[in-house]
Amino acid sequence: MIRHRRAALSAALVLGATVVGVFGLASSASAHVTVNPREATQGGYGRLAFRVPTESDTASTVKLEVTLPNDAPVASVSTMPVPGWTVSIEKRKLDQPLEVHGSQVSEVISKITWTASANAGIKPGEFQEFPVSMGPLPTVDRMVFRVLQHYSDSSTARWIEPPAANGAEPENDPAPVLKLLPAAAAADASPSAAPAGGTQPEASSSTGDDGDPAALGLAIAGLVAGLGGLALGGLAFAHTRRGSTPPAA
Repeated sequence: MIRHRRAALSAALVLGATVVGVFGLASSASAHVTVNPREATQGGYGRLAFRVPTESDTASTVKLEVTLPNDAPVASVSTMPVPGWTVSIEKRKLDQPLEVHGSQVSEVISKITWTASANAGIKPGEFQEFPVSMGPLPTVDRMVFRVLQHYSDSSTARWIEPPAANGAEPENDPAPVLKLLPAAAAADASPSAAPAGGTQPEASSSTGDDGDPAALGLAIAGLVAGLGGLALGGLAFAHTRRGSTPPAA
């Protein structure tokens, strides 16, 4: 009977560990660098923010490098000051100049780097946002930003993998992606959008990252599996106890 009781307890512990593993996977899947909001309008100007969580339990994020896509140049890019961080930019020449408001733009920003001053790094369990204003946004379906996240222990997280052809996020090292909607589609989707010919509205933070659907699905699945496993373990344990109870005199 003791052997049966131990078997039931072991089964419950294994299922409990599975739940922890699933929740850990969900947490990992949602803890990468993202750009928010995740949608904006082609041809418009947007205020974006790169949201950077620190995944490490022991090291702080001390440097962030964001490379803008070569196939989607943006004429105007500016950064907002972040307390405790300095910013530097790199530029590149364009083979084909952009025409913006009647002017030719032949040089654009290619990379933005934020570096933390002493004790200003993003500590474990914290996140920081790095705002950027840019436009006019290119007439492409999406912008994929390659990001390097440097830690105080000299390790680097490389968020550089683009989404799959069907739009699915890669399992490892997903790059932040900004989806760009045609102006007509954005106007149809938003009742507050500016009329045709007017100034394009800034990308609204209401479409920001309120949660990772994949991570939420994994968490729910883990919860259901865990509750079912704990119930089965409890029933098995109760059954072994009844089998080991001597009959009443």
